[in-house]
Amino acid sequence: MDPLRHVRLAKKSALARELRRAPTPAERHAWSLLRNRGILGLKFRRQHVLHGFIVDFHCIAERLVIELEGGPHDDPNQQWYDAARTQVLEAAGYRVVRVRNRDVTRHHLERILRKALGRSSIVPPLPKGEGDRG
Repeated sequence: MDPLRHVRLAKKSALARELRRAPTPAERHAWSLLRNRGILGLKFRRQHVLHGFIVDFHCIAERLVIELEGGPHDDPNQQWYDAARTQVLEAAGYRVVRVRNRDVTRHHLERILRKALGRSSIVPPLPKGEGDRG
């Protein structure tokens, strides 16, 4: 299914690193919104290798993946591939959210993430070193 499925992890990690160095304009904008817990206090990684795939954005704590979609994702073959990939990730327990490049705004991402997480509000965690030490 995935042309990169048989590629070694080290090679995928190198490819993910290269994708982080040369983001698309939509990825650059989305990252400016998501980084440093910028939306709903959620921590994201970008261009992260997950179950053999390189995903655009991944929130480990919520097992959430955000995939940005531009023009190439309109191709029927790409749509089939995206659906199959989503199925694999969802079977592994991840929620996959697909966002069109033109819809990458703070308001839209907040609304989509709240809906995906099934919460009306999310309380961000305390900064490191604060709170009960148990």
